[in-house]
Amino acid sequence: MIPLHCSIFALVIQTAIDYKALYEEFVQVHQKVVREFELKIAAFEHELASLKRMIFGSKSENFIPQNIPSTQLSLDIQTEAIATCSVTKAQKIEYTRNQVEIKKNHPGRTKLPEHLERREIILEPLEKAEGCKKIGDEVTEELEYEAGKLFVNRYVRPKYVKADNTAIIIAPMIDRPLPKAIAGAGLLAQIIIDKYVDHLPLYRQEQRFKREGVDIAYSTISDWIKNGCALLDPLGEALKKIVTGSHYLHADETPLKVLDKNKKGTSAGSVHRGFYWVYHNSTDNLVWFDYRQGRGREGPSEMLKDFSGYLQTDGYGVYDIFKENKEITVLHCMAHARRKFFEAKENNPAIAEYALEQIGLLYWIKRKAK
Repeated sequence: MIPLHCSIFALVIQTAIDYKALYEEFVQVHQKVVREFELKIAAFEHELASLKRMIFGSKSENFIPQNIPSTQLSLDIQTEAIATCSVTKAQKIEYTRNQVEIKKNHPGRTKLPEHLERREIILEPLEKAEGCKKIGDEVTEELEYEAGKLFVNRYVRPKYVKADNTAIIIAPMIDRPLPKAIAGAGLLAQIIIDKYVDHLPLYRQEQRFKREGVDIAYSTISDWIKNGCALLDPLGEALKKIVTGSHYLHADETPLKVLDKNKKGTSAGSVHRGFYWVYHNSTDNLVWFDYRQGRGREGPSEMLKDFSGYLQTDGYGVYDIFKENKEITVLHCMAHARRKFFEAKENNPAIAEYALEQIGLLYWIKRKAK
């Protein structure tokens, strides 16, 4: 039989062992919680720094490596290369430059283009030049402007009756862009160019016509533009075919505010959010803008249903539908990938700068290819 004091002693030892195990478990849990909080704090600090940089900092993401390697780019990234990558501090060098002032001859006025019409104006001397010998001309050129003017094309079609009074003959009317409108082709083209190239609002064009004594309603000009742009649809379809016929496309989408006639209220409340899907033919440097009301996959699915080749995007999830298409190779944007390493420079300079150097070599290849 075990003595009572031995049993108590064994119980105390076992209790101490249990408390030690419990304490060690508590320490591990505590360390885990502390580590999680440290990671959260680091994430919040990184997010705060990123927001401050976006609001107050420069948008530039320039990175100049300290040691530019002369060898070709290797895609076999070695761990040792990353570990031995060192960060070199930049030194500030100050010096004084002695500038030598050199007087340059005035280049004179800009020569006016040769294609402009010259209207010659002869200015004879006030004193009579009878009996004098001409030795040359003093020429001064002045750039002048003559305002565009409205005029009326009056199509007159004589009508004739045949000798036997059986029929009337008349010339057919020539084809016009908008047969039922009073606008000619030149005026229609100028209104569209003023609106979409020179960004002149329609109400200002309306006021300009009134200064010429011609009263054209705002709604009439709007209809001219709407129907005039419809005439360009065949050209638009041809452009879309050329763009999507490329074997290398960039695609991106950007939001924009669109006036909505079905919404009432202030200007802010009378708009809805639309999207311009932009497709860039990188081979021919042509662009097609496809407007959609949303940012879903319907737009690119319809636009690229017959596309085959390389499709480069920013990694937006909608484009993942093309990964299953054997005719399309999906590429992503290196600038977006590079940005993450640029943002990580403060957290882990060695790895981040190594990655930036490798990406810089890719950019070097691109510049050399151009």
